Amino acid sequence: MQKNRLFLILAVLSMTSCGASVLQEPDEQPQNSVTTKICNSSDDAETGMLIVKFNENAVPAIEKAAAERIATKSAGAICGIDNLDEVLDELHAVSIERVFPVSKSNEAETRAAGLHRWYIIRFSDGQDLDEAADRLASVSEITKLQFSAKLCKASDTKVYPLSGSRANQGMIKSDFNDPQIPWQWNYINNADLAIATSSRKGADIDVADAWKLTGGDPRIIVAVLDEGVKYTHPDLAANMWVNEAEIDGDGIDNDGDGYIDDIHGYNFVDDGPITWNVTKNVSGVPQSDSGHGTHVAGTVAAVNNNGIGVAGIAGGTGKGDGVRIMSCQIFSGTVSTNDYNTAKAVKYAADHGAVILQCSYGYASSKITSDADFEQQSPLLCEALSYFFGKKNCDAIDGGIAIYAAGNTGENRSNYPGGYRECISVTAISPDYLPTYYTCYGPGCNIAAPGGETTGLSGGERAGVLSTTCSEWNNGEDYGYMQGTSMACPHVSGVAALGLSYALAKGKHFTRDEFISMLLTSVNDIDSRLEGIKTTGKKIDLEDYVGKMGTGLIDAYKLLMQVEGVPCVTVTAGKEESITLTGIFGGSAQNLTYTGVSMSQADMQKLGMQKKPEMVNGKLVLTCSQTGTARISVKAIGGGANVGSSEATGGKEITKEFSIVSRESSNGRWL
Repeated sequence: MQKNRLFLILAVLSMTSCGASVLQEPDEQPQNSVTTKICNSSDDAETGMLIVKFNENAVPAIEKAAAERIATKSAGAICGIDNLDEVLDELHAVSIERVFPVSKSNEAETRAAGLHRWYIIRFSDGQDLDEAADRLASVSEITKLQFSAKLCKASDTKVYPLSGSRANQGMIKSDFNDPQIPWQWNYINNADLAIATSSRKGADIDVADAWKLTGGDPRIIVAVLDEGVKYTHPDLAANMWVNEAEIDGDGIDNDGDGYIDDIHGYNFVDDGPITWNVTKNVSGVPQSDSGHGTHVAGTVAAVNNNGIGVAGIAGGTGKGDGVRIMSCQIFSGTVSTNDYNTAKAVKYAADHGAVILQCSYGYASSKITSDADFEQQSPLLCEALSYFFGKKNCDAIDGGIAIYAAGNTGENRSNYPGGYRECISVTAISPDYLPTYYTCYGPGCNIAAPGGETTGLSGGERAGVLSTTCSEWNNGEDYGYMQGTSMACPHVSGVAALGLSYALAKGKHFTRDEFISMLLTSVNDIDSRLEGIKTTGKKIDLEDYVGKMGTGLIDAYKLLMQVEGVPCVTVTAGKEESITLTGIFGGSAQNLTYTGVSMSQADMQKLGMQKKPEMVNGKLVLTCSQTGTARISVKAIGGGANVGSSEATGGKEITKEFSIVSRESSNGRWL
């Protein structure tokens, strides 16, 4: 501990100057108005704290004062700037410290991003924060000031235990031996009536065929910003991220990142080890966790093919190859979190190798309804997210991806931060392939995934999403059902993790924008089903959701095909299809001479094809009686009717391979 304190002192002192007189940094315009510095209101904000950003010239004096406090083991809110110290004393400030602690290996990047300029000021009980904000905003060295807005989970947090659902049903088959896969309709939906009488085939993420190509890759780290993940869970332990530079339980910050004993992540609420069995919140109020974070983590990467429990989307194949889960705990108990804790968690994830942020939370209020609002009212979190987006933690992509739940208030807009243009916002469907009664939709919503509906559908809790839970809060059960856009969100995170895993296997690299574009276009149609009225948890007019659920229902197999560079053609099961191959051969498709179609007998049987596909009048004609995926090759000659030889002039033979995706309804063919 002493060693790391010394490092902090030296790091800080090396960047300080001796003067206490601080000038406004030249690259920032003076802010003459107090109100322009205050970014948001105190409504629905955390009590006892304010977040401020200093100009660059103020930082050396503040850092020197911090180093002196550490060296002398003294407390208090002394910053080394006379006029600011006077205000802090007047307001009875208890402490002042950097939001993001000094990190031995990431300090240079932190300073380059300007994140070292953010500080948290804490006050004694009873301090009027509006009064404090006005006084601090008058200090010239402060450029921004915000109240720490509260955030809440995008779920009702109610858990239904697995009890009574243990029989292995025959309708769903998988290459994996996890016994509860038959109840995970969200992965493979064959319209099982035991799940819901209104269940429809294809209302899933089409992961079974994706698993034949990859189960995940441990180099992909998904940070779960949620309740603490139960890292000892028998279906999660093997896929938990481990901070190899830290020694568990020694009480020392071994890696110099500013956090002690952060083995599987960190608890940013209680500033300590990850918890999942809290019986009281930090104020001592009896409120327990729900297992929300553990449930979300299981959907992303519960260990596959281990003979127990459930499967995770990117949980591997049973050979230690699943993606890794990092627990960034921002909830403890049922109380809301705030954007101070969340910003710290985002930066921690970036600095420790995460490439995906799994975020099933949003602002509790409706004050933030646009990108401009978010940038204005929550600059701390905005800057932390920007830092994450710029982190290159994976050879397959040049930045990080943040995936958020759209929200459960049923509003015609996404909640924030999910609605922000740089994030991905996920809406929810139920086993009936229709929007859930609770999902947000409309502006800011990007893509849909299964969120479940434990209320109203005939299957009851089994129409929810089954995943890992905490036995402490689930009648001793390690598995249970939940519903919410919180449950939809990790499906997209898991599919994205699977796609990046496949990219690593194929030696592919994409820009952040390229990969997000592939993710959002790897979908199946929802809009064609949106007619009439649905009555479950509440009555909803389905036509209100047309064009507002995002690009469509996420499809894992289609994403892997896009990563591989193999085009997908979507067809409708039970219908003869006649397909123009412009998407395969380009604009010259009509001018080619087609010479053959190749498809294995096994793939034909898989799709229930009684007749081999053929080319008729320049179009591919086929009929699939079953849903599924298969590979097909078409040969053609360009530049003539024959292949050239020494005796005759002819064209060049062309062979194109692509994938047939047979679904219950098509979505415009090409993706």
